[in-house]
This record gives sequence, C-alpha cells and structure tokens, in this order.
Amino acid sequence: MEGFILAAGLGTRLRPLTDTRPKALVEIQEGQGGEKVTLLEVAIRRLEAAGVEHIVINVHHFADMVVDFVRQRHWQAAIDISDERALLMDTGGGLKKAAPLFSGRENVLVHNVDILSDIDLLDVEQWHRTQGNLVTLCTSRRSTRRMLAFDDDLRLTGRRENAAPSAHAMAFSGISVVSPGLFALLPESERPYPVIDEYIRLAASHPVRCYEHSTDRWLDVGKPETLEKAKQWILS
Repeated sequence: MEGFILAAGLGTRLRPLTDTRPKALVEIQEGQGGEKVTLLEVAIRRLEAAGVEHIVINVHHFADMVVDFVRQRHWQAAIDISDERALLMDTGGGLKKAAPLFSGRENVLVHNVDILSDIDLLDVEQWHRTQGNLVTLCTSRRSTRRMLAFDDDLRLTGRRENAAPSAHAMAFSGISVVSPGLFALLPESERPYPVIDEYIRLAASHPVRCYEHSTDRWLDVGKPETLEKAKQWILS
C-alpha cells in the first residue's frame, strides 16, 4: 500500500497560525516534556504504522517549508513531493497530478493532513480489497453540511440532499483508499476540481463504498478550537 497526504491547502480556518507557515506544519504538543510535533509528522507516522512504504505529499502554501521539513528528518517510508506551487489543484486535481509518482500497482491510502483518528487503516485497506472497491471512503454518522448518501450495500449514490429517502446519510472523514485503476478514470484538467464530485460520477458504474468508523475517535484539526482538542488528544 502507498500513501498520499493532502497537505497543500491554505489552512484559512487556522489563521493567524497559517499566515507564517503551512497548515501541515502547525504544531500540537506531545508528551509531558512539552516537545512539539506537527500535523504532517502525525500523518506520516500514522501511514508508516499501517505499513505504507511510499508516501506522496502535495505542497502549495509555504511549499519550501514542507519540503525542507521532510528532507531534514528521517522517515521509514520513502517520500516524494507533488509540487502544486504554480496552482493549487484541489483534492481531485491534486490526486490526478500526483498519479505519475505512484507505482500504479498498489492501493493508495489518501489522508488529509489535518485529520487525527484511531481508525484501523490496515482494516480499511483489507476491506477495500475484499470488496473489490474502486474507492473506499471512511465515514461516520455525524452531522455536517456536506452529507453523502449510501445504499444498503454501502455504495455511494450521491449527496444527501439529492438522495432517495431510504439512503443512509454519512459524513466523509478525510481518509480513503483508492485502487490504482482510479487514476486513469479521473479527468485530465489544468484547473482544480474536488474529488468527491468525481467519486459520485464514477459510483454510477464502479464500486465506491463507505467504511463506517462511527465508534472510532476522529478529529478534524482545521480550526483553532479543534487544535486545542488535538493537543489534549496527543496527551491522552
């Protein structure tokens, strides 16, 4: 299994911290000694713990800082950079741009840099393979403004507002597993585009399913108030 960390975002919700650094390098406290660890390091270590041996990280906002951070530390996994300095490509365009950096033979674990969770990533990938999915989306039964809808077979059917009354509403958790065949199905584009819209399109003819993790701890560290929760998470 390979990994892709989405780390190129502007981090506007974490301003003013992200006025001087990328969101990926925002620090959270670890341990009683007060040493610091970045969101990017947490994400890399999580993927390494799941057995990922090759990770691609996309960069845009303060890209040089992310590249320097990666190069100055020792990692178990080999790490490549997908450079979006010229244009921030959003989640779909970013995944398509990074495609040539992957082997094309292994599933790819896609992980937002600002997500903390106790989700069993190995179990997600194993379920993905067992089901023969093109895409597996980690989801939970929490309320958000952008709910997705799934049928009884856990297949994605669209967004909740456009779904049948019998659909199961779930929130995407910023972690997914994609099969290597996905890359050829994503559109070529010089403009950024979101990946969820493409998953909805592809779900009409390919198995795009959810992996529910509602009983696992999960935190989106995208705002100052959740950053404080993240510090407590690391200490717990």
